[in-house]
Amino acid sequence: MDLYEALYTTRAMRRVSSEPVRTEVIQQMLDAAIRAPSGSNMQAWRWLVITDADVIAKVGALYAEAFDEAMNTFYAGTVEKAQQSGDSQMQRIQSSSRWLRDNMGKVPLLVIACDRNDPLGSSIYPAIWNMMLAARGAGVGTTLTTFNYHLRHDETRELLGIPGDKGWRIAAVISCGYPTGRWGVAKRPPVTDVV
Repeated sequence: MDLYEALYTTRAMRRVSSEPVRTEVIQQMLDAAIRAPSGSNMQAWRWLVITDADVIAKVGALYAEAFDEAMNTFYAGTVEKAQQSGDSQMQRIQSSSRWLRDNMGKVPLLVIACDRNDPLGSSIYPAIWNMMLAARGAGVGTTLTTFNYHLRHDETRELLGIPGDKGWRIAAVISCGYPTGRWGVAKRPPVTDVV
């Protein structure tokens, strides 16, 4: 795949099938992740790969709780605003987000990105993006979510057995699977409007 095709078409792919992601693809995704630069080359990250349906269902339940809390606080009124203004793009995003809320517990693969001594995520997020680009190259859709970090961190950490006394935090939960929709270039304002 052309580099720019990967860069331009890797976007949040929330709606995915239940088809398992092959082990060799998962390994390739994670090998790409650890090739990313990190502050002082510390590589202070750990990756948890979850394919067990029961564990995914439990993480998904926590994600749904966190999603609902976020919609009632941080994002309160956004659904109504999009409907009132007729913003069809925002309505599609909200529908897709709601699908993930309802189905996070059924996706075939979750990758939990953990870091420590990286309070702003300046080292873990390039690694996550590398993983997401590698996934795109293999035809796997991904969505980076942080609700489990912001709103259900301790519960998610305890569920997954991530030690709380070693400084590790869950930086993101990435849902992964083969998309049921199509790849495309996300709508953005022209670069001249933001540079």
